This record gives sequence, structure tokens and C-alpha cells, in this order.
Amino acid sequence: MPRYRPAHLTSCGSGLARESGGSACCDAGRADAFASKPAPTGFGVWLVLVISALLLSACASQAPLPASSPTLPLPLQLHIERQQADQRQDWLLVIQREGPGIRWSMMDPLGIPQARQQLVDGHWQADGLLPPNPEARELFAALLFALTPSGELLRNYPAAQQQAGQRSLPPRWAIRYAQPLSFELNLPQGPHYRVSPLGEPTP
Repeated sequence: MPRYRPAHLTSCGSGLARESGGSACCDAGRADAFASKPAPTGFGVWLVLVISALLLSACASQAPLPASSPTLPLPLQLHIERQQADQRQDWLLVIQREGPGIRWSMMDPLGIPQARQQLVDGHWQADGLLPPNPEARELFAALLFALTPSGELLRNYPAAQQQAGQRSLPPRWAIRYAQPLSFELNLPQGPHYRVSPLGEPTP
């Protein structure tokens, strides 16, 4: 004779589910309901904001370049005197055209290369196997700004300011000229540079 089994003891799911004190069927239903809800988006929004801030910071840290290639009296050989606090360094900089770009080669008084870059189609490219030199790239960009002819300045640097014997690109660079190729270059946080044609005394 079949034995009578109370309805409230009818199994639903595994023994572990019954031992848990609740219905596995009901728990499964709740799980499906939770699974159907969209995941919280707070972390995703935060991640997007962080990435955006990093990209903006990277863009802000890149030295400005002209809208088009300015007319430069190339080739040039310049003496660069770097001053910061009580330290002074002297460099030789050669700027020349090479193919479609402009090559910038900087070395110390012994001829040891310090930095090499090529400016091609408005972008810096490494030239040779020297390690990256962010300060040199900033210097090259500032010199390009300083050497841009006055008649081409605002077309290439719309935010530039220019007056007799001086020009600036706030808040990044300030130039004070003694001659077109002899000038002082100041960065807000340093260093300070004196630039002159090779073989001539610095201003």
C-alpha cells in the first residue's frame, strides 16, 4: 500500500536545499530575478572619469606644436646654455631638414649625443637609439615657437602673445630676444635657457 506523504514535505530540489530551511525552487526564482537586473554602474562611471582625466593630463603635458611647419633658416647650429639653481650645462644643437621632416640633434661639448628627435607631419619621432628625453622634447618645441617668424606666429600659435622684443605662449613659455637667433627662454618652473648661434657669445 502506498504511503501517504504530506504536501508540505514534497521535495523540490536537492537535499541540501531542503536542509537549508527554504525552497530551492523559490531561491532559484529569486536568483533569476537578481540576474535579470542590470549590474551597478557606479564603478563603470568612476573608471570612465579616471581614464578621461588621465587622457586630458597626457594631452596637457604634451608641448604645443605649430599648426603648420614654419619657415626656418635651416640648417642651424645653436649654443644652448641651461641654468637651474646653481647648475649650468652647455649643449650644441643642430637643426636641419631631413626628408619630409626636421631633425633635431643635441650633444654636449664633447660631442656625446644627448637627444635626437625628428618632427615629421606635426609629430615627434625618435631618431636613433637614445632613451626618451622629455625635457629635450619640450626644449625643441619651445625653440620651434621661438624661431617661428613673427608674420607666421599667430597662424601657427593662435594663443601666442607678441610685443617688441618678447613673445610668450601662456602659461608655458616666455621668450626675450636680443637678436632673432639670440634670446632667453624661460619656463614657469624652470629651467632657464640662453640661446645663441654657435660661435657667438650668449646674450
